[in-house]
Amino acid sequence: MNTSVGETAGELRPLSWSRTVAREMVHRTSLAEVLLTDVRRTGDGSFEAAASWPRSHPTFPRDGADLHSPLIVVETLRQLGIYLPLRYFGVPATAHLLITDLFFALTPAAEPRAASAATDVTCLTGVSEIRTGADGAVTGLRLEVTFLAGGTAFARAGGGARFLDARRYTVLRGAVTTVRRTSRTAVRVRPEATGPAVADPRDIVIGLDGGTLLVEPVDPKHPFFFDHATDHVPGMVLLEAARQAAALESHGTLLRPTAGRLRAVRFTEFSPPARVLCVPHHGTCVFRVFQGGEQKAFGTLQYR
Repeated sequence: MNTSVGETAGELRPLSWSRTVAREMVHRTSLAEVLLTDVRRTGDGSFEAAASWPRSHPTFPRDGADLHSPLIVVETLRQLGIYLPLRYFGVPATAHLLITDLFFALTPAAEPRAASAATDVTCLTGVSEIRTGADGAVTGLRLEVTFLAGGTAFARAGGGARFLDARRYTVLRGAVTTVRRTSRTAVRVRPEATGPAVADPRDIVIGLDGGTLLVEPVDPKHPFFFDHATDHVPGMVLLEAARQAAALESHGTLLRPTAGRLRAVRFTEFSPPARVLCVPHHGTCVFRVFQGGEQKAFGTLQYR
């Protein structure tokens, strides 16, 4: 285990992987979905965190023979992007935390193998571009994380987030309901689970309407994607929809991305289902999400 400087001057103690952080600090309802186990400040704008990646995750099965899913990197980034603002930057628990953009990149040759137990991951995190409002409250920042296992760096990820109080969020969202969809819509044609490379048919988040791919999760109460209430389609769902679309459009040749980017320019609503347009080219897939004639999100996925 790595030794780090504690938050008390002169204190030295190892990071701990023995128990998770409080679930409300990462906006999770289920303890099983909490990956962070310890977080501490190591300097001005720098932090060190411990994350425990389970050998088997119902949504993120091991890829290939013994690799963790690349999307678990993104989920760890998401949890850090919530925990750090709440714990260290005075963002209130009532605030709405929104992802503006994200990226991830893996070094396949250095990735840890999933053994018989969970993988202990160290997350070296830098915080920058801290923005504040007229009252001095933090309204946004950027994170960049280097992931290590056994002292070896194997991935990077980062992105931007903004924080809105209830009043500003209500103004931004207008008349949109704050109750997420919890019932199925009209049944679409669904790809077989082997097509988008998911562990279970309930993990499929796209539907087929003729030749159009739609962002439409099979399970609106999915234990990972919809673990807590939301009034818009989460960014993780959009990224997974793009991954599944790439798998289908490439006829199964692009399954496991080793790098990717996502930028959310507008909220993606639950209804009507958004369209995901994916164009594979060699080892890259460019994707765009459209809804009501507007581009809601876009990005790329890269494969080796």
